[in-house]
Amino acid sequence: MSAPLILACLWLVAANVLAMIPSRDHHWTRAYVLIALGVPLLVWLTWAQGVWIGLLFLAAGMSVLRWPVIYLMRWARRRLG
Repeated sequence: MSAPLILACLWLVAANVLAMIPSRDHHWTRAYVLIALGVPLLVWLTWAQGVWIGLLFLAAGMSVLRWPVIYLMRWARRRLG
């Protein structure tokens, strides 16, 4: 296994563990940190392993961080139409 693949798996495990811990701000601070760490990791993983593995990690990350994605889609829909 390569380093980006191991780090991506650790990112997914950490994201799931952080989602289980109660939070006063409904996990938004943790989501921002996970996004800030996940985007460069996604680029590195895609560069090292290929597009399909990168897309798989993107789908897994979007399933863990679904509310930021939902709010992004709502914002884009309001801006475009």
